[in-house]
Amino acid sequence: MRQVSRRLAQGLRALLAFAMAPDLALARQHLSNCEFAAFRALSRSEQLHSLQVLRAVLAADANAPRVLTAAALLHDVGKARRRLALWQKTLAVLVQAAAPALSQRLSREASPRAWRTPFIVRRRHPKWGAEILRECGSNAELIWLVEHHQAAARDHKAHPGYALLKCLQAADNAS
Repeated sequence: MRQVSRRLAQGLRALLAFAMAPDLALARQHLSNCEFAAFRALSRSEQLHSLQVLRAVLAADANAPRVLTAAALLHDVGKARRRLALWQKTLAVLVQAAAPALSQRLSREASPRAWRTPFIVRRRHPKWGAEILRECGSNAELIWLVEHHQAAARDHKAHPGYALLKCLQAADNAS
C-alpha cells in the first residue's frame, strides 16, 4: 500500500509539474557544467523528482559526498533521450509492478514499436544515463551509480560503491 501511495504522489507531482519551478540553483551547486546541462535536458517533472531525491539524500546526511548528491540529481538523466507522456510513464510503472515478466518482454529493443517505448525507456535509461555522463567526463563512481541505480543492490555488495548505491536507492524509493 505504501508503494501505491508513493507512486500516486509521484504521479500527482508530475501532473502538476507545469506549475512548479525546479530549484536550479540547488542543482547547480552539485553538478559540473556539462552535468548541469544534462540535468536541464530532463523534463520538468524529472527535474523535480531528482531534486526530491537530492533532498532525501541531504536529509539523511547533510554532508553527503558530491558523488552521491550528483547521482541523486542525475540518476534518471538517461530519460532525456526519450521523452514520455505521463500516461506512458504510468503504464510502464503499473505493468512493472503487476507483471514484471511482461514488462521485461515489452522492453526488448528487438521489436521497438512506439507503444513499447515506455518499457524500453524504463529498462534502458540507466545505461543511457551512464553514456551521457561518460560524454561529460564525469567521475567513474558517479557513472557507476547512475548505471546501477535500478539494479538489485545485493548483487553489488563487493563493489566499493555499494553503500552509496544503497543510499541512492533509499532516497529514490522515498521520493
